[in-house]
Amino acid sequence: MKPIVSIIMGSTSDLPVMEKACKFLDEMQIPFEVNALSAHRTPDAVETFARGAKGRGIRVIIAAAGMAAALPGVIAASTTLPVIGVPIKGMLDGLDAMLSIIQMPPGIPVATVGVNGAQNAAILAVEMLALADEEISGRLADYKSTLKEKIEKANRDLAEVKYEYKTN
Repeated sequence: MKPIVSIIMGSTSDLPVMEKACKFLDEMQIPFEVNALSAHRTPDAVETFARGAKGRGIRVIIAAAGMAAALPGVIAASTTLPVIGVPIKGMLDGLDAMLSIIQMPPGIPVATVGVNGAQNAAILAVEMLALADEEISGRLADYKSTLKEKIEKANRDLAEVKYEYKTN
């Protein structure tokens, strides 16, 4: 099995957040890899990874970083693959990381999800992959239908909650 999605994080301290992306990709049966690379501590390794990712069969990269959050942008600068940035909450509640990832120069886009939004990053990656793969598209549609069911169940459960002045 060869990975088609690569999850890169600035350090293993980001794993508790990025685990949601791993679990979603696993659920969707998408082969993926997970590595730690640092834009500041291992810049040569980041560039080598980014330049070689497409040739290894990677189709989407999810890159997570906190604070200065240069990793997603540095990767995007060295590949034509789509890069999804996940700002990790750290200082300033993750706003610093989010702004670092969002503010990319023209020609170097990084799709960006909310702070600690690893699951949404994985969903976005699967949506990209689903454009060219009917099996993935079907699994994604099945997942999306469960979201509706969860809200419908929540409303049924809420209907059973009783308060003296509750009208529904």
